[in-house]
This record gives sequence, structure tokens and C-alpha cells, in this order.
Amino acid sequence: MSDSSRGSAEPGVSPGSSLAEAAGIACARVLKVQGGEQVLIITNPEQDAQAISSALYAAVLDRGGVPVILIQGKKNQFDFAEPAVIAAFQAKPPVVISISTEKLGKDRQGIACPYEHGGEQWDHIFHLQLYGEKSCRSFWSPGVTVESFTRTVPIDYTGLGRRCAAINGILSTAVSVHVAAPGGTDITLGLRGRCAKADDGNFMRPGAGGNLPAGESFVSPENGTAQGLIVFDGSISLHNRDIIITDPIRCEVSGGFITGISGGGDARALEETIIQAERDAGEYEKTGRLPRGQGKIYRRNARNIGELGIGLNPRARISGNMLEDEKAFQTCHFAIGHNYDSDAPALIHLDGLVREPTITAALEDGTKIILEKDGELQI
Repeated sequence: MSDSSRGSAEPGVSPGSSLAEAAGIACARVLKVQGGEQVLIITNPEQDAQAISSALYAAVLDRGGVPVILIQGKKNQFDFAEPAVIAAFQAKPPVVISISTEKLGKDRQGIACPYEHGGEQWDHIFHLQLYGEKSCRSFWSPGVTVESFTRTVPIDYTGLGRRCAAINGILSTAVSVHVAAPGGTDITLGLRGRCAKADDGNFMRPGAGGNLPAGESFVSPENGTAQGLIVFDGSISLHNRDIIITDPIRCEVSGGFITGISGGGDARALEETIIQAERDAGEYEKTGRLPRGQGKIYRRNARNIGELGIGLNPRARISGNMLEDEKAFQTCHFAIGHNYDSDAPALIHLDGLVREPTITAALEDGTKIILEKDGELQI
């Protein structure tokens, strides 16, 4: 990828856009907010979250929408959202924005007694409305800062959409994908029956949603197929924070699950988060926060390889903020825990970066397609 394409933006958008301009792009170009539409903005009291939420509120008003801001305390991977937040979804807002310092928070009722729609189950009312009923569209920005939002939101969404579509087309028809990297990663993932997804910033229609900043293609591996070694050497999410990795974390993977973790202090921190997720899964079932029999499933999937993603935002960089880090060029990321096909539930979803990967997809007929080579995109 040339330097000029790495810095390109949507025509008419200045690289030095202000927060108000970035918020305007988010509402007009990403969500296409219409006059009279109710827009629910859920946020936390922290300074950056408040500033971005206020800018989005003003941008919604400028487009004739009806914004509502709801503020709750900071939530981590194990916390539940406040009842008032869950209740706000009962109004069926057509647009939902989450600007959280860490997480939106779990749905206590949904995780204890999942919602059903179209033969599928959802453990959060937000997921029910977005993915099941498709009654809303949304973006969510956990951990976003004013600096990051202002820098990474004004990009060329048309170009991003084309690249996401090309990569997704290959991953969705591949039977497997192999990832290798200079840090030691060497792993193969099965992809039969899996459909890749795009975080391309096109969230204009009901049922569409993703991160902002946008910029990744991602897929959940076929359960039980991941085999090899992942060496995380960029940054990684823990249950309550994201960290820049100072000592590479080696994760041995067999049958789809992590079977061993080694390294220094960062590896121990990751192991502690996973152990907490395993322990809490049993506790959730005992206290009725998970349906009977689900504790064992959630415990097992705390070590599941739930995602492979490829960073595609030309302005993203690794800074210890996973929302942005996982979108950076010359990286891919794997998630430990919950997957995106709703057949491997867990209490955690921990993204971790691998630098300068070579990613090769294998098709049914044996054809190999290189998506990325030594960190450089080939598509």
C-alpha cells in the first residue's frame, strides 16, 4: 500500500478535521441520520467520552434528529449495564451510539434468559434489536479518545468498503486460512461454513453496525479447528484495560482452544483474566445469571479462538487502545473467547495484535490467495 493511500480521506474532508467535523461525518456519512429520528447515545462521565458524545449530540441536531444522552458508570468485560440503559432500548430507537470508556455492559435479563427471534437467541437486547430484529443501526466506540476519533473517523469510506468486500469475498469462500509472522505466530484456522464480516463504516441501514473508528475485515473460525501458535506482540485487551505488550505472549492452540500461555508479566495478566472468566462462568450459573448448563459452556469458551481480523484503517496506529489498534495497517488480531457466529459464547472477548503477518487463504480447489504479506496488503 502506498503512502498516499494510507493518508487518503473522503473527498472534501481535511486530514486536520475538528471533533465537530468528525462527529458530523459519523452522523451523515456513517449512520446517515434522518430528520425526526431518535438517536440514543449511551456514554460514561469520563472527559473524552463526554466530549465526543456532546459533539455527536450536536451533529444529530444539525441533521434534524432527536438525540438523547444516557450516562452510566464505567463498565468492564464482566459488568452489567445499568437497568435504565437496558430499559432505554424498549423505546426501539432506530439509531444507537455507544461511546463507552470500556464496555456497554452485559444485559442481566438477556444473559439469564436469552431473547429469541427467528429461531436464534440473543443474550443482550441491543444484539436482539441490531442483529435479530434489525430494528436499529449503530456504531460503538469503546475506549475512544477525542484525538483518536478526530484523526481516524475522516477517511475514505468508499475505498475502505471496496477493500473489505474483496477480502470478505475470499475469506467467505475459503476452507482455511494460515497466519504466520516474524514474532513466531504460525497457525491455521478452518473457515468452512463461516461468512466474513466487514467493519467498513457503512451503517446506514437497519441491522448494520460496527466500530468507529471503522476499518477491519473479520471472521470467526470454524469451531474446534484452530491449530498452532499465536504470538501476540502488539497490544492486547484484558478484562479491565488494554495494554501495549512489552514481552511477547505465546499461546499454544489445539482443537480451537488455547492449551498453554507463556511469556512474562503480560502473559500472566492474560492468564489471570481468562481464569477469572472461567471462574465467573460457574458463579453466574449458580446465581441464576446464566441458564442452567451454560456455565460449563461459557467456562470452556474462555479459551476459544473466536476471531481473526485484519486491520484496514489508513490512519489507525498502535497506541494501547484496542478500538483503534485492531484497525491498524500491518497487523492482524485474534480474539480469545466469545465469537461472532453466536455458537461459542463466553464472558470475554479479548483482542490481541500480531505485527507484520502473512495471511494466506486456501480455497476448496487448493488455490492459495495471499491477503497480506509481511504486513503489506495484497488485495
